[in-house]
Amino acid sequence: MADLDGNVNAKDFAPTVPAASFGHAIKGAAAYDWGMQHRLGRVFEGETGRTVMLAFDHGYFQGPTSGLERLDLNIAPLAPYADALMGTRGALRTSFPATTRSGLVLRASGGPSILKDLSDEYPAMAMRDAVRIGADAVAVQVFIGGEHESRSVRNLTGLVDEGYEAGIPVLGVTAVGKELVRDARYLGLATRIIAELGAQIVKTYYCEEGFEDVVAGCPVPVIMAGGKKLPELDALTMASNAVRAGAAGVDMGRNIFQSADPAAMIQAVRAVVHDGLDPAEAHERYLELAAARRAA
Repeated sequence: MADLDGNVNAKDFAPTVPAASFGHAIKGAAAYDWGMQHRLGRVFEGETGRTVMLAFDHGYFQGPTSGLERLDLNIAPLAPYADALMGTRGALRTSFPATTRSGLVLRASGGPSILKDLSDEYPAMAMRDAVRIGADAVAVQVFIGGEHESRSVRNLTGLVDEGYEAGIPVLGVTAVGKELVRDARYLGLATRIIAELGAQIVKTYYCEEGFEDVVAGCPVPVIMAGGKKLPELDALTMASNAVRAGAAGVDMGRNIFQSADPAAMIQAVRAVVHDGLDPAEAHERYLELAAARRAA
């Protein structure tokens, strides 16, 4: 038992000061358990409520694609610049130090490779392993309008149920097949369905017309998917447009790790997302950082 002798009597209760109430900038998260809010706070930057997520989970269906030949050499050094990392549990355990401080979003669905129907997915990991690895969220593909839509919805809702038990958020990814158009009507439908089914975060593609309506119609944070490789200025412009339309950040992969200088590019993306830097100015920063790295 603690020694009570010599204690100073408590006296500073500040009766005129209201009890603390803690808010955050994460859309729709006020009613979540403390643990889930805490994990979301490791994925999103606290003051802006935005995130720069680095996606490198492509290998789970594409294999060693360009830029991902060696995760330990090409991706792990970029982790300090990312608010969150999106990869597989195998990639984290084999290619990243356990001292990594970025938020962790684990790919939790899997199925056929690029040689087959990508929508034919199932859950690919147990939530207890997400807890074991220290994940801050798990990610699952949802194929709205695809052949296996019902199954992917079931994959999502099953993970959402397990996520509530463990206090781990679920990121639903709007997977668009080749036969579907990436317009505001489809993306608005897909993001809303995923949120209504319980996902705490939604990742979707950007569309030039009506993206602000897609974001406004989704009651949880929408993160823009980077998509195919673009010239650096175009990628920065797309990220800027998405954030200005209300997106809570970006999840970029190829537009970062296939850039001529990935470290400079992810820093330029951060300047757009968190600092509101104009895309042209961010591109100049990218060129300056890249030149400095070459000269070093």
